[in-house]
Amino acid sequence: MFFQQIIADGLGCFSYMIGCPRSGTMAVVDPRRDVQVYLDTAREHGMRITHVIDTHIHADHVTGAHELRATTGADLCMYSSSPVTFKFHALQEGDTLEFGVARIQVLHSPGHTPDALSLLVTDTSRSQDPWMLLTGDVLFVGDIGRPDLAGSEALEEQVANLWHTLYEKFAAYPAHLEVYPAHGMGSLCGRGMSSKPSSTLGFERASNPMLGYPDFQSFRTEMTRAFPARPKSFTHIIETNRTGVPLLECCPSEKALSVDSFEKLIDSGAVVIDTRDASAYGGYHIPGSINIGFEKQLANWVGMVVEPTADLLLVTENRNNYEDMVVELRRIGYDRVFGYLNGGVGTWLYSGRPLERLDQLSVHQLKEQLHAAEPPHLLDVRTPSERDAGFIAGSIHLTLAEVLAGKFDLPPQETTVLYCGGGYRSNIAA
Repeated sequence: MFFQQIIADGLGCFSYMIGCPRSGTMAVVDPRRDVQVYLDTAREHGMRITHVIDTHIHADHVTGAHELRATTGADLCMYSSSPVTFKFHALQEGDTLEFGVARIQVLHSPGHTPDALSLLVTDTSRSQDPWMLLTGDVLFVGDIGRPDLAGSEALEEQVANLWHTLYEKFAAYPAHLEVYPAHGMGSLCGRGMSSKPSSTLGFERASNPMLGYPDFQSFRTEMTRAFPARPKSFTHIIETNRTGVPLLECCPSEKALSVDSFEKLIDSGAVVIDTRDASAYGGYHIPGSINIGFEKQLANWVGMVVEPTADLLLVTENRNNYEDMVVELRRIGYDRVFGYLNGGVGTWLYSGRPLERLDQLSVHQLKEQLHAAEPPHLLDVRTPSERDAGFIAGSIHLTLAEVLAGKFDLPPQETTVLYCGGGYRSNIAA
């Protein structure tokens, strides 16, 4: 049996390729939107992609299932009750797909979403017993899927579904069964995922705190409290995945824009994302631009700050960085990328157009300012749990989400200094 996990860095997304070189067929599970890695891997190992399976309607990334179906002619498979508007191969509880010696059995596993499925994987050349369980977003390494994405009206039902899937259905399977989730650390589909990409049912039962509740009521209490802030992008991604993803060939093509063209698009309402590092951005940047660089969770930050339907312009160090950023943006449904500033921000500078600065302070400089006769306002934009663990005396607390929503009243004529855990969020908030 052939089995390979594909990791999309930055999104915390895991996809899988399962097949049999002898039969020459394989399935891809939960593919990312840029699908070349699957096509290359299948070709290298002499297999043809015949099935593409989405374990659920994803909220944090745009599926590559439509791209793969258009490229390979594969069947696009989802659970039978999935509320999508396009045609798909409907899977039911107990259905079995065979790819030579690789056998995939379907389990209905609601909880993260009502129509989610998990997949039992067997290598029949070794045993008739399942070897792996692909859990989608219902069970992660060190955590479980959040049940709130289907909406507040469905939360109680989803919590009950989650309990049934994890504490009853999965309980029937042996401890040695390997667990391969659809997400890892960095995804907002859970709250405390491990950086390890796989586990076993036995280890998760013993060490995953979300599998250790003695009864449903205590589990329910935990699962109805606050979850991580939902990015602006989630609703757009869900709707895109529900109604059918546009093929990448339909997206705007690459453009290196002159300063004049770049400025005209800004004047018409385009949002500028400056991808340089924080120090370069702080030195000088285009007024109104937002600094989101190549951090591990850049998709989450874009999703928090930028409307998914916005027209986007990029400031990058070079064309390669532009192309890399476009890939990241399209993975989360930001398709309206109209180009980048040819020559970088230097061309804006040399054209004589206005620039802005955003100073960065060392801890020593901040200490001096706080002890001055007129100290600055000090704004902590971390989460409440981070704040509870300790904060700088005299600071005001507003989370990044509250700042982005405009829920603050600071005197604009006075100095404000922002801080977070590492500088990234405070830079965006500033």
